[in-house]
Amino acid sequence: MNPIVIAIIAITCIISYMGLNDMRLFEKYKFNVAAINNKKEYFRLISSAFLHADFMHLFFNMLSLYFFQGVVTAFFGNIGFLIIYFGSLILGNLFSLMIYKNQPWYSAIGASGAVSGIIFASIAMAPNEISVNFLPGWLFGTLYFGYSVYMMLNPKQWDNLGHSAHLGGAFFGLVYSIVMHPQLALSNILFLGIMSLPLAYLAYQIFVNKKIR
Repeated sequence: MNPIVIAIIAITCIISYMGLNDMRLFEKYKFNVAAINNKKEYFRLISSAFLHADFMHLFFNMLSLYFFQGVVTAFFGNIGFLIIYFGSLILGNLFSLMIYKNQPWYSAIGASGAVSGIIFASIAMAPNEISVNFLPGWLFGTLYFGYSVYMMLNPKQWDNLGHSAHLGGAFFGLVYSIVMHPQLALSNILFLGIMSLPLAYLAYQIFVNKKIR
């Protein structure tokens, strides 16, 4: 596996472990609307990705990154991987900030936005070359985003995972892939379209039904 990816996974695991054992660190670096908007703590847009709710949350995100990173580094190189990872992370959290701007209490953690961008970029390049627990990569991605949309529209009191960040991250990964490899990405438009169905439904709920805002 690429050493850059190994470094990201290792750093994320270490900081997540520290955050789970130090509530002050966890509270200082998590995504929080009030802290970002009122105190201008923009570092939280990035630092929140290195914190996770529990070991299962951490494991699922890092396992997803492990399965999909290979295609991304093969097609985009190390610089492209970093652009997609951190671009998706930042755009995902900016999307969350926009959606929840009127809910200052809203907080979230997790690398979901970044991983979502990697998944979309990977499927755009090679939808049939990845399998996750015997599921084709594009089907795993569809279920991944479907779950995120469901949890975002039906939030639980205990859930502070960054589900909305999945959506902004996915958008960045998709757009970057089309810009860099338009012919290949558009040849896989069917798989990308299927994987985008949960996101289209969420957009309808947000902008037409005004369900979240």
